[in-house]
Amino acid sequence: MSGDCGIEAEGRVVNVIGNGRFWIELENGHRLVAHATRQTRTNLDQVVEGSPLRVTVSPADLSKGRIR
Repeated sequence: MSGDCGIEAEGRVVNVIGNGRFWIELENGHRLVAHATRQTRTNLDQVVEGSPLRVTVSPADLSKGRIR
C-alpha cells in the first residue's frame, strides 16, 4: 500500500483491539481491521467505539487497512 495504490474510505470504529488496531465498519457495511502508522498512532489516544476514521484499503486485501 505505497503511494496512491489504496482505496480511501470513511468508517466508524466498531471495536478497539489495542496496540493501534481497530475493527472498522465502512459506510457500505464492510468490516475490516485497520492499523495505525507511527505517525498517526499518537493522535489515536482519544479514539473510542463509534469514532469516525478515514482508512486506506489495499485492493489486493480488502480485510485490512491503514488509518489515515
